[in-house]
Amino acid sequence: MINFDVFNGDADGICALHQLRLAEPKEAELITGVKRDIALCKRVLAGQGDLVTVLDISFDKNRDEVVRLIDAGASVRYFDHHFAGELPASDLLETYIDTSADICTSLLVNDYLNGAYLPWAVTAAFGDNLFDSARKAAAPLELDDMQLQQLEQLGTLINYNGYGVTLEDLYFPPAELFRAIQPYESPFDFIAQAQAYQVLAQGFESDMKSAEQSEVVAENNTTAVLMLPDEAWARRVSGVYGNQLARDYPDRAHALVTVLEDGSYRISVRAPMSNKSGADELCMRFPTGGGRKAAAGINALPSDMLDEFIAAFQQQY
Repeated sequence: MINFDVFNGDADGICALHQLRLAEPKEAELITGVKRDIALCKRVLAGQGDLVTVLDISFDKNRDEVVRLIDAGASVRYFDHHFAGELPASDLLETYIDTSADICTSLLVNDYLNGAYLPWAVTAAFGDNLFDSARKAAAPLELDDMQLQQLEQLGTLINYNGYGVTLEDLYFPPAELFRAIQPYESPFDFIAQAQAYQVLAQGFESDMKSAEQSEVVAENNTTAVLMLPDEAWARRVSGVYGNQLARDYPDRAHALVTVLEDGSYRISVRAPMSNKSGADELCMRFPTGGGRKAAAGINALPSDMLDEFIAAFQQQY
């Protein structure tokens, strides 16, 4: 039997898998990529008796490939919080899917494991900009404010590392970052001991300073659209900067538009914190769009559709 671990390259995907493998150690083939690379099941070559564990990528975007794997005799276990659509009926498919706006995949895995590695689920929730959910989940840990801030920073940094158009944009390929985290049962030990943490912290600080100079190209009382250049730092920081803006202006929706090399646009959308809905619906109206209610994006918006997107974004919010 071959094990395949298929996971989003962001904080939620990495921390979800880390929890599972702390509880259920297994050698597995790792299949992941940049945060926006979600059609990952197509890369899985599994057959009779193999086990495929999938974490934090939309079932809707992988349905045909999951059916292919099941038809080949593989078992699929699926944890996710994005739009799923219709789920095929099969004894070989086990799903743990909840699309509520205040849940993330790592919190689902935490429930599955009865809280065995809760600090990592809290880390992921912070990384997914679910601050209220993170603090609520952390209550049994009785952490002080400094410890909560440490988990918040760690989640933000792991999430930050996942953004980019290609793996070359990132400080660490997500599989490599997962391997760096894997020896640590406690996130506090990772923070204190891992060189990877220091690399991400320094890179994040530099990139955020650059992001704060971004041009606002459209703004009203309830929305803001910011334009970022075709630079690696901009591709890395767009998502976490969008998260920060959402927290700083909780009644305003934000769209961060990054220029890509071919002239198309990569867009990160954050719904207002006071109304965490509609981001997925908005982005799915455009080519390569998807996500969840509070946070969604478009991987490659054709350049001639930007004005249409801005109009739709402003109408949505």
